[in-house]
Amino acid sequence: MNGVYYYEFGIPEKVVPSSVHRDKLDQKRCSGFDGTAPFVQEDIIFKKTARGCTLTLPMEDSEAVFGLGLQLKSLNQTGKKKTLRVNADPVADSGDSHAPCPFYVSTAGYAVLVDTARYASFYMGSHTRIGQSNADEACGTAADNLDDLYASRTVSGKHVTVDIPAAEGIGIYVFAGPTMREAVMRCNMFSGGGYLPPMWGLGIWYRAWTCADQEKVKGLCREFREEGIPCDVFGLEPWWQSRRYPCSYMFSSETFPNPDELISSLAEQNFHLNLWEHVFVHPESPVYAPLFERSGNYEVWGGLVPDLSLPEARDIFASHHKKEFVDKGISGFKLDECDNSDFTNGWSFPEVSEFPSGMDGEQMHCLLGGLYQRTILKAFEDSNRRTMGAARSSGPFMSDMPFILPSDLYDHKDFIRGLVTAGFSGMSWTPEVRQTVSLEDFYRRVETVLFSPMALINGWMIPHPPWKQFDAELNAQGIFLDNHEEVRDDMRYLFGLRMSFVPYLYTAYRKYETTGLTPFRALVMDYPDDEKTYDCDLQYLMGEDLMIAPLVAGETVRSVYFPKGTWYDFYTNKPIEGGQQIDIEADLKTIPIFVKEGTLLPFAAPVDCFKKDGALDISFRRFGSGTLSCTLFEDDGESYDYRAGAYNTVTAVWSDGTDKPEITRKGNYPARYRF
Repeated sequence: MNGVYYYEFGIPEKVVPSSVHRDKLDQKRCSGFDGTAPFVQEDIIFKKTARGCTLTLPMEDSEAVFGLGLQLKSLNQTGKKKTLRVNADPVADSGDSHAPCPFYVSTAGYAVLVDTARYASFYMGSHTRIGQSNADEACGTAADNLDDLYASRTVSGKHVTVDIPAAEGIGIYVFAGPTMREAVMRCNMFSGGGYLPPMWGLGIWYRAWTCADQEKVKGLCREFREEGIPCDVFGLEPWWQSRRYPCSYMFSSETFPNPDELISSLAEQNFHLNLWEHVFVHPESPVYAPLFERSGNYEVWGGLVPDLSLPEARDIFASHHKKEFVDKGISGFKLDECDNSDFTNGWSFPEVSEFPSGMDGEQMHCLLGGLYQRTILKAFEDSNRRTMGAARSSGPFMSDMPFILPSDLYDHKDFIRGLVTAGFSGMSWTPEVRQTVSLEDFYRRVETVLFSPMALINGWMIPHPPWKQFDAELNAQGIFLDNHEEVRDDMRYLFGLRMSFVPYLYTAYRKYETTGLTPFRALVMDYPDDEKTYDCDLQYLMGEDLMIAPLVAGETVRSVYFPKGTWYDFYTNKPIEGGQQIDIEADLKTIPIFVKEGTLLPFAAPVDCFKKDGALDISFRRFGSGTLSCTLFEDDGESYDYRAGAYNTVTAVWSDGTDKPEITRKGNYPARYRF
C-alpha cells in the first residue's frame, strides 16, 4: 500500500474530491515511502445521522493536529471546532476560508484526508465522549473573568469527530509517516507530486492599475526596465476585457486595440503577461453558447457558471484560452472569484444550485477552484509551456497545481499565518502587497512577500507603482517627500535580494515536485517533537535550510523561536544556539533570515528578469565549518523538456582550507549557471 490506506463507511456520495481528480491519484509515486497505518478501520466509529453522517477517529492525548487548508486565524487546530466552508471573508477563527481542505496532520506522524465536497465540521480533540474524561482535570479552578471562563482547556480522552452533512457514507485516506513531514509528503505525492514553476514565476510580479489601457501598460513596463527595477511578470486587471463582470474572455478594442502588438512588445522586454479573469461567462463570449447546456441553473452577474467537472465543458474553456491567449504568448492567468462570499453581497451562486453533472452548489463551491486550475493548466501543457498563476480557491489533491492563493483580505499577520498554514495541505499562498497605510507598512509587507511563493506587488488600485504613489498621495496633501529616490533604490535592492535566492528556491520546488516536500512550511513540520513550535505561526521555513521571521508595521524587534541545532544570522553570520526564544532587532530595510548550520547557500547576482537559458552568476556562502555541499537544478526554466531528461544537476562541495567550492555538473543540458 506504500503507506496510503483507504477506508470506506456506508455509501459515499458520487461527487467527492477523489472522483473529479481520480485520473491523477497514484500510490506508485509513494513507492519510496514505507509506513504502517496509525490505526485500522475498526478503530473508527461511523454513524448515520439525521444530518448526514459522522466519523470519530482515535487521537492520543499527547497529539497536536494541524492543517484544514488555508487558515488565516490559527495554526494549531488542537481543541478547536472548524466548519470548512468556502468563504472569501472569514470573520472569525471558524474554519471559513478561500481554500478549506478536509485534511489534517498529527504530530504523532500521520495524516487524514476526509473525501468530501461538503461543508464538514471538524471537532479537533475538542470534546470528550461520556465516561471518558477526567472530571477533576476538566473542571480546574473557578473563573472570575470572561477570558478565563472560556479559555482553552486540556481535554483527556480526546478524539477527532467529523460531521459530514447530507452524505450517507464517507471514504477517508490515511497517510502514514513515520513523521508528520513524511505524511504530508506522501499525500502530496499521491495527489500528483508538487509542481515546478517556470523560473520567471519565482521572480517579481507586478499587477497594473485596473483602469490601465494599452499605452499605460507599455509605459509602466518601460519604467521598470529604464529604472533597473527587477520584474518578470506583468499582470492586467479587469480593464483588458471587453466584458468583465461577467467575462467575455476577449480583449477590449477600446482599451487594448492591438493586443498582439502589446504581447510582442512586452515579450521583447522579457515580460511575461498574466491576465485577470473569473469563471462566470458573459452572453457575448464566444464560449457562452457551447457552455449554456453545460452550466448550472443559477447565474452570477448575469453570466453562466460552467460545470467544469464535465470533460466537454473543460475542453471548450481550455481550447478557447489556448487559441486566443496561450498560443499568442500569454504566460498565465489570475483566476479570481472562484470561491464564494456570504458577507460581500452574496455575489456567487447559491448552495441550492444544480449542475448537469449532478453536483449541487455546495459541492461545486468546494471543487470549483481545483477544477478551474486544472482546466487552465491543460491549455499550457498542450503547448509545452509551464505556467504560474493565481487562483482564489483550492482544495484536496491540488499540490501539483502551479497556482498561488491570493485574497481580498489584508491583515498582515493573517497573511504571514497563511504562509505557515497553507503548506500542510499542499497549497501555496502569497501575502501580496496592495494599499499600505504608511511607508513603514509598505516596507514590511514588501519584505514578507519577497519571501513567499509569489513575490507580488498588486497595484490594481493605484495608477503608479507604490514607491511613486506615496509621492502622489502626499503631494495632494501638500506634503513633499525628499526620499523618493531612496525608496525606489531600496525597492531595487530588496527585489534584487529575492532574485538572488531564486536558484535556491527553484531547486526547492524541483524537490517539491519529486518528493512532495512543501518549500514553505511551518516549523512544526520539521520539529514535531518540540512543543514550542506548535504555536510558531509568524515564522516559517523556506526550503531545507532557511527560516524566515517577518516583522509588521510598528515593530523594530520581534521574538523568534530557534529550534534545536545551531542557526546563523544571514546578514552577520553570527551563530545562534537553538532551543530558545530570542528577541531579534531589524531595521526598516531588513527581514530576519536565519540559516541552518552546515548550509552551503547558493546566491545569484541579481538580474532584472529571468530569460530562457539566460546565464546566472552564482556564488556560495558558508554557514558552518567542515565539508559543506549543495545541489542545484538547471534547465531552460520554461518548458517541460526536463521531463525528457533535458536538465543538469549541479553539485558544489566546499571543504575547509580551500578558497572556493568544487563544482560537478551531471547531465548534457547547456550550462546556464556560472560560478
